[in-house]
Amino acid sequence: MKHSRRHRVARIVHVLGAAALLAVAASLTAAHQPLKRLLMLEFELIDEQEDVVPFPEKEARLAMVSQRLREALIKEELYNVIDSAPVAQLIRTEAEHQSLLGCNGCELDIARKAGADRILLAWVQKVSNLILNINIEVRDAKTGKAVLAKSVDLRGNTDQSWQRGIDFMVRDIVEKKQGNR
Repeated sequence: MKHSRRHRVARIVHVLGAAALLAVAASLTAAHQPLKRLLMLEFELIDEQEDVVPFPEKEARLAMVSQRLREALIKEELYNVIDSAPVAQLIRTEAEHQSLLGCNGCELDIARKAGADRILLAWVQKVSNLILNINIEVRDAKTGKAVLAKSVDLRGNTDQSWQRGIDFMVRDIVEKKQGNR
């Protein structure tokens, strides 16, 4: 009887150990998947008060948050952010005619020509000088399906509020393990 009980306990320990090893192996495999190649487009501004309230810092601030987000995505290893230089002329040409946020798939063509798996569209919506929001959407370059969308509301139109918005968004992606989708 004792031998039989020991045998059962040993068998249970063996099965539990094997299950634990499989769980660890699965988690390591998921953690070490290669990062998806991401083409990040520069931030655009949707300014609902463009004709009423001047915004001379617009270009500098959009460039600042674009650079901050790009650097954070790389540092946190959320995506393999690829260089947009090979498709820069195509981006400029399309952007001259329309916003890349709603260009009926031109952004996907650009992403595929760049060799990207994903494309990140980014925009700041300025409702007033006090109320703004920063938005990003990551889309699958083949299907156009959104795989990640984030939005952060800001109060105040300053360099610091925009930087904090980007930092919060990236921290949220990291904490929720939403990178590399």
